[in-house]
Parts: sequence; C-alpha cells; structure tokens
Amino acid sequence: MWNSGRVQIVFHESARPSLGVEWEFALVDQETRDLANRASELFTAAQDRLPDPSKLHKELLRNTVEVVTGVCDSVPEAMADLRSTLEVILPEADRMGVDLFAAGTHPFAQWSAQQLTEGHRYAELINRTQWWGRQMLIWGVHVHVGMPSTARVMPVLSGLLTSYPHLQALSASSPVWAGLDTGYASNRALMFQQLPTAGLPFQFTTWTEFESFVHDQVVTGVVDEIDEIRWDVRPAPKHGTLENRVCDGVSNLGELAALTALMHCLVVDLDARIAAGDPVEMLPPWHVQENKWRAARYGLDAEIILDAASSERLVTDDLDDLLERLTPTAARLGCADELAAVAEIPRRGASYQRQRRVADDHDGDLRAVVDSVVAELRADF
Repeated sequence: MWNSGRVQIVFHESARPSLGVEWEFALVDQETRDLANRASELFTAAQDRLPDPSKLHKELLRNTVEVVTGVCDSVPEAMADLRSTLEVILPEADRMGVDLFAAGTHPFAQWSAQQLTEGHRYAELINRTQWWGRQMLIWGVHVHVGMPSTARVMPVLSGLLTSYPHLQALSASSPVWAGLDTGYASNRALMFQQLPTAGLPFQFTTWTEFESFVHDQVVTGVVDEIDEIRWDVRPAPKHGTLENRVCDGVSNLGELAALTALMHCLVVDLDARIAAGDPVEMLPPWHVQENKWRAARYGLDAEIILDAASSERLVTDDLDDLLERLTPTAARLGCADELAAVAEIPRRGASYQRQRRVADDHDGDLRAVVDSVVAELRADF
C-alpha cells in the first residue's frame, strides 16, 4: 500500500441524475476545406445574438469551438439546448465563410499551421507537452451525469469502463490523420492519451483513495488543479457529476442523442445496481486497456473482453444485450427512443466507416470527406 497524504475534495452530490453535454467543433473553410483559425471572429459575431453566451466556449486551438448545455434533466432537453445555440452560430459561421465540422480528427490538416488560443493555461500546457501538445488536432464529446453519492463515484467509474469499447466503437470518427488512413477507427483515442494525466483512469475503490492520488499529483507538480486530470472518464466534483470523455467527435444530432442516452443510462443503471448491492462487472485494468486499443483499432469489428475470466465477444453482439438491459432505465429517464437509435449506428455504419466509403467513392479526395461530415450536421438544420 502506498504512503500518501490527502487533500479533501468536496464532491457536490446531485440529488437527481442531471445531464450536461459538451460538443466540440472544428472550423473549416468553405472553399479549401482546411481548418480555419477563426474561432475568435465567430465568438465576436455570435456573442450578442446568443441568449446565453456562456454556452459557447473557446478551446486550446483557434480552429475550435465548444457548444455546451446548461444543467438538463433529459436527453431531449439537452439536444434542444444544443440546437438553440447552433441555430445562432451556424448562420454566423456561414457569413464568415466557415463550416462546423464534427469528427475526431480532420483528415488532412497539418498541425504546424494551427494557432493557439491566448491564455496562460493553454501556454503552460504547450510549454510542458511540446510536440505532443501541438499535435492535438482532435475533437470529442463530453457527457456529464449527476451522481447522488460521493461513495459510489469511483465504483460507478470502474463499472463504466466495462462499456468503454462500446462507446469508442460506436463514436469512432478519426480514421485519417494528416492525409493518411491510419488503419484505426479512432486515431484520436490513442493521440489524446499521449498527454500527461490523459487516457484511462486509475480504478480506485474509494473517494479517499482518489483524494490521495490528487494530493500526490499536486505535491509533485503534475497538476495545479483537478481539472488538469484529463482522464477518459473522470469525476467532476464541482458539478457533482461523472464526466464521460470517451467519444470521438459526433457529426449529427441524431447520433449525439443516441450516444448521450447510452451514457446517461449506463451511469444511472450502474449507480442503482451498486446502491442495491447487486454485482457489477469490473474488469482488471489490463483488460480495460486492451479493450480501448481494440475498439480504437477495429471499431465495430472489435472482439472485446467481457469479464475477469477473459471471455470475448464481438462488440456489436454484446451491444444488443446491453441495450436490452438498459431499456427500462431509458424509459424512466425519458430517452427510450434515443437509446433505441443506438442500434441504428452499426446498421448504417459508424462515422469512420462512412468517411472511408466517401474517400473510396471519390478516388481518395479527402475534401469530399470533409464535405460529407459537414453535410451530416447541416441536414439537422
């Protein structure tokens, strides 16, 4: 057992399973289809027209904006919230000659042409991470779900990692990097984990163990504050939520609603089962790590590890059983239709598969891939 100090971290428990969604977009030029470092202009143009300007955020790079919801009670409410913001932003982007692009990576942009957003926090990140930090041309979706009990946060987090490959495979949208097909469904998943404190979380049993970990990170200068712990799934103490950051960028509202419903139901179902003392499968860390790699590499064709006994199964076959188990939870949360729509993603192909089809149909023209991703969002508005 390690010998560590401890910093007290207050987790602001949520009385209800609230929901919050953060959706990252790249800005692309409507003519060249390359990334456009024009986020500041879009902020200036849209700010006075937004009912709530706090729902549009800047990110590390000037080619990126993030649209966020307020605290919502259901998936339909969260999607309506995002739509109301995008209905203002999209016309402003049109006037600027840029489109919003939502995928895990851009297929041909070069990192060296991208500009950093001004700010001490971003400058310090790049100063520390250097080449890997500058490489982070990646976009994702983050989903917060309110947790009612501090004591159950870490057990639910560990239980959620069993479904990590399902979320990764369904959302994978980053097969092409700097003009080359990587052979991966999600290159983003493996790129992001190169940053210090990013990647898979440690699996702690208690909140006190997590507090000891954070203490050590602060004392040794790894982080200055808890937000700098960039795990794929992490507690967000000030919000009282568990934040799921597994998913690649999602190109349209329909798939976003489906994946958000899946994440919402997973957390609520796990929390209820743990609270009732029911058994919940928690994989050893080495199986979690392997599942992440398999889902990133093979996407919906991944054979995943199901349990500590090393049983394996095709991820899409296991998904069918998972959706059936979560259906009663979805009914209670008001997202039954959205959860059912998860099953449609493998039927029509995940984003990485659609992007590859477009590239094949256009003799490898990656501008056509950008066109197709942009068109999926535009079809919703």
